[in-house]
Amino acid sequence: MPDPTFTTPPSAPSRAVPSTFSSLTDAFLAWMVTFQGELATAVTWFSSTASTVSTDAGSADTAAATAAASATAALANAGAALHVPSASYTAGDAAISNTDYQTYRAILTHTGVATDPSADATNWVKISGGEVTLAGVETLTNKTLTAPAITNPAITAPTITGTVIEDVFALTGTTPALEPANGSIQTWTLTAAATPTDSLAAGEAITLMIDDGTAYTITWPTITWVNNAGAAPTLATTGYTVIALWKVSTTLYGALVGDGS
Repeated sequence: MPDPTFTTPPSAPSRAVPSTFSSLTDAFLAWMVTFQGELATAVTWFSSTASTVSTDAGSADTAAATAAASATAALANAGAALHVPSASYTAGDAAISNTDYQTYRAILTHTGVATDPSADATNWVKISGGEVTLAGVETLTNKTLTAPAITNPAITAPTITGTVIEDVFALTGTTPALEPANGSIQTWTLTAAATPTDSLAAGEAITLMIDDGTAYTITWPTITWVNNAGAAPTLATTGYTVIALWKVSTTLYGALVGDGS
């Protein structure tokens, strides 16, 4: 939007000059109508400009933070010498790799280690070579991820230490979707006869725990039952009937795990 402009006002009318008072008044009133429109445009311009200034200020803060990080990295790299195999290094020392010529920081005090820092993640961590970005591909070594939000990751041959925690979801209603995205373990207390719908994609699975204390019935979507004589289970009226569901290609499979018949 261009900078606002204002029309120069005409001469103001004066009662001291009756001969021109009427004509000057008409001209002044006509100018005020024009001025009203110009003032409204100016207010919009001021608002837009203030918003732009605020956005630019935020961008400047971000750029300043990035510059500060770069300056810190530059200071960290300054004065680093080529790594000397088997030399003594104190935690915090910097050295330049003889292999990739990046700068590394010693994370442990060590001596007599001939391995180049680029291949020694036990004793060294790289502190140069570019910033981590959202779009970049990074290799994380000896890192702990605390409550990360990971969407559709491609993970090859991972080693998992500890327990895998699955989401537990409570189904409600009489026509719930069997949707693995809600949780891989799902509970369902029946309140009436029910007809769930199949929302599993190929490769997905659910462990379903059904509490049917009133002997309601379930009309299942098309399922290939792999046990229980190929038939849908009869639900127990005490405790949970546990059913495993999984999909291969377009076929939904089911198996009675326990406490039904």
